[in-house]
Amino acid sequence: MAARRSTTPAPRGLLPALLLFLCSSLAPLAAAYRPGDIVPMLRSGQYHGSRSVWFDVVGRHCPAFAVNREVLMPIPKPTGYTGSDPYKITFQIGHEKFHVPWLYVINRKSSEVPLIDFHLKYSGNDLLGVTAKVVDMPHHYVEVHPDIRKNFWDQQNWPKYVLVRYTWEEQSEIDVAGGFYVLFGSGLVLSFILAIYVLQSSQEKLTRFVREAVADSSLPEGGVAKVE
Repeated sequence: MAARRSTTPAPRGLLPALLLFLCSSLAPLAAAYRPGDIVPMLRSGQYHGSRSVWFDVVGRHCPAFAVNREVLMPIPKPTGYTGSDPYKITFQIGHEKFHVPWLYVINRKSSEVPLIDFHLKYSGNDLLGVTAKVVDMPHHYVEVHPDIRKNFWDQQNWPKYVLVRYTWEEQSEIDVAGGFYVLFGSGLVLSFILAIYVLQSSQEKLTRFVREAVADSSLPEGGVAKVE
């Protein structure tokens, strides 16, 4: 009687899983920033208890990765503005990765024009952190651009233009222990998947080998088994 074929299913699902694992490991590299790339930013404002929705900030007003620069950002007139209450804004930076607390820009109990000072930290191609604060605009800025102060305090002149300064700081520290654990964990998972793949792919051959060995041992000495 002819040997019956094994019905063990082929490990077809393991190869796609392996490819998916490798792609997910490379995903952070694909999303990495390069110097000069625009870092996405969202803005929201609140006046007299009324908060606006999130708006995309135009690219020329957003931070450029690893590039120190200053921009004039327009601040639109809030709904119901009367000038009696302070107006504050907040930001989300890097695909909503970092959230900046509320910043008072109008009626902030100061006679000086505000300047929003951003401090961004990065390492390699990754954005690590963002902090921001409102400070008085340096006098030499006002002397060079006197219209900024005049237009800022004009209650009828909107939008208001606020100077925004982006300062980048590179973090050169390398987390050796964290990187080791990530590499070790990834290698362990990859080895486990490969072991299962090899084991299942060789199972059919092993079953056929055992069946043929048993069939050979059942043959009569010096003869051929009779096939009915």
